[in-house]
Amino acid sequence: MRLRAPAVRSVRRRTTLAATLLTVSGVLAACTSSSGPGDGSGGPEDGSGASGAPASSAPDPVRLTTGFRRSQGVPIDRPLVVGAEGGTLEDVRVTSAAGPLPGRVSGGTWTSEQLMEPGTDYRVTATATRSDGERVHRTRTFRTVDLTLDEQTFPAVAPLDGETVGVGMPVVVSFDLPVRDRALFEEHMHVTSTPAQRGSWYWLSDREAHWRPATYWRAGSDVSVDLDLNSLPAGNGIYGQESRRVDFHVGESVVSKVDVRSHTMRTFVNGRLARTMAISAGKAGWETRSGTKVIIEKFRRKRMDAATIGVDESDPEYYDLSDVQYALRVTYSGEFLHAAPWSAGSQGSANVSHGCVGMSLSDAQWLYDRTHRGDVVEVVGSARQMTLENGYGDWNLSERAWQKGSALS
Repeated sequence: MRLRAPAVRSVRRRTTLAATLLTVSGVLAACTSSSGPGDGSGGPEDGSGASGAPASSAPDPVRLTTGFRRSQGVPIDRPLVVGAEGGTLEDVRVTSAAGPLPGRVSGGTWTSEQLMEPGTDYRVTATATRSDGERVHRTRTFRTVDLTLDEQTFPAVAPLDGETVGVGMPVVVSFDLPVRDRALFEEHMHVTSTPAQRGSWYWLSDREAHWRPATYWRAGSDVSVDLDLNSLPAGNGIYGQESRRVDFHVGESVVSKVDVRSHTMRTFVNGRLARTMAISAGKAGWETRSGTKVIIEKFRRKRMDAATIGVDESDPEYYDLSDVQYALRVTYSGEFLHAAPWSAGSQGSANVSHGCVGMSLSDAQWLYDRTHRGDVVEVVGSARQMTLENGYGDWNLSERAWQKGSALS
């Protein structure tokens, strides 16, 4: 059985180390004490005082324990736990330049509620009640292990915090270094919404995970993404660099339905047909892909150079359009919805593009003004199929197939 690091909430920080924790007790050096007469701290070694009266036996000293004995290079991939021997622990405060480390006392020990920052000096101040009722104070300082950026993976998140998106927008988490322990990370990656909607994660690779609901988001939903990844071991000596919290809003439902055979596009706003447009899609050899796509980016003006899709300047199919207006990207491979005044004579009757969906300037402006990143474009009528990885292709899998992509399935 493989042991996993405990699930803890983490805040923003630079992450964690690949070290095995030693579960040995360390005695924290005494800083101050409320000791007074009669507590066994004074008098001759034979136990008699100056008056010759017999002295009571000295109470056992209070020793604070932690999960380590070193003062440098302390591991940070598990909570800090402080205990007391010879007394009852009452209060623990852990501070650093990064701020206080929250935690609580329960069952005789104090456990931090967050993981510690790497390369940081910490000070532990603890108060305990000794067996004779006296309160004693102990302190200790230590420094956590230093980590380089090559030992930490950063989670980039889409959508952006505060962004308004379309009903098809997945949550996309991209890591700059690979995550080998996907299950552990997924246990700490949470998506919640109001109203509540079920959904799950799908790992496209060890660097990218998507979360989507079972069906399109409900219009008007508020969504929170909570990634408690700081200091979690990703495997292979890599650790989560920081935790992230992103909140976004889902706007009204805008779904465009393209039929490449009838050369039309119908756009539905909140379920009602709002506009029908004549379009020209991809010609033979450059067919527009069928399937469900999601708007990835919006450009008021966009240069489109065929060299970016592998067409040489000497090829008759080469083009270089310097000022394409109202362009909405729907695939990484270069499919857009955009204004195409040069194909006005073919719109509604023939497919003449290199895979994009072209329309009149007025239709393209109308669509551009009403869409967000994450709005849905459903295409039918082509034998060429959309793929999962070519943009936000998440909706081309059934809910059941999607759930199989979870590391916890």
